[in-house]
Amino acid sequence: MPGLTPVLDTALLPAGIGAALYAGTVAVVALTAALARAPERRRDARETLKVLLRRKAGGR
Repeated sequence: MPGLTPVLDTALLPAGIGAALYAGTVAVVALTAALARAPERRRDARETLKVLLRRKAGGR
């Protein structure tokens, strides 16, 4: 399967970048939810986290 390696390299790089961006976004929103001074901003950040981290029905 020597022909498969370049295809995987090409496909995995964008997937890794997307995962890193998602993780960074979740981290920033979680810090905002925990550390923001204004209660309204904390509440908004918690609601955003609910959207970003929602689980499918029937999941664990």
